[in-house]
Amino acid sequence: MAEQSIFISSGELKLEALLDDLPGERGVVMTHPHPLYGGEMHNHVVEAVLEVYRSRGYSTLRFNFRGAGRSQGTHDQGQGEQEDVASALAFMNSLGKKEIDLAGYSFGAWVNARGIERYHSVRRLVMVSPPVTFMDFGFLKAESRIGLVVTGSLDEIADPLQVERLIPGWNPEALLRIIPDADHFYGGKTRELQAAIADFLDLEV
Repeated sequence: MAEQSIFISSGELKLEALLDDLPGERGVVMTHPHPLYGGEMHNHVVEAVLEVYRSRGYSTLRFNFRGAGRSQGTHDQGQGEQEDVASALAFMNSLGKKEIDLAGYSFGAWVNARGIERYHSVRRLVMVSPPVTFMDFGFLKAESRIGLVVTGSLDEIADPLQVERLIPGWNPEALLRIIPDADHFYGGKTRELQAAIADFLDLEV
């Protein structure tokens, strides 16, 4: 089944989304890079991650944050965007998905991390290139649900050395995967990224 174009509600706003609803209780919500720099849900990294989840039988939901694409509203510096994530998770819950991963790429990883304390339905957090050299992650304390963090060895926005220093304070049990010769945009390296996601998902099989 291909992804269906839908709209979900976030408070008074309607958010543009793509849903692939597969049988079972497992699902993933995936958030996209910074909308002020051209980020939206039609992104090759977002699509690469969701392709792996789908191949493992997870229902997938990606959406455009407020003000991006055909989503209503305006960019809110990561504040209102946390409500957008909460609404996407609630929508997945309404479809009967009880085992939900929350994945985010770049700005999306930052927004997800900012709201994780109140996203009680999230089973695991997956962070692809969390932009630690570009945005402040000082708010993020110990969080046992951080399962996987991926970045590239050449990523200047999610500097691997800085990520490596931060992970013990986030979750010392989290897996860190550094993709050789990959920058923030994973040009020519999406297969390696997908392999890292697949290895993580296969740990529980």
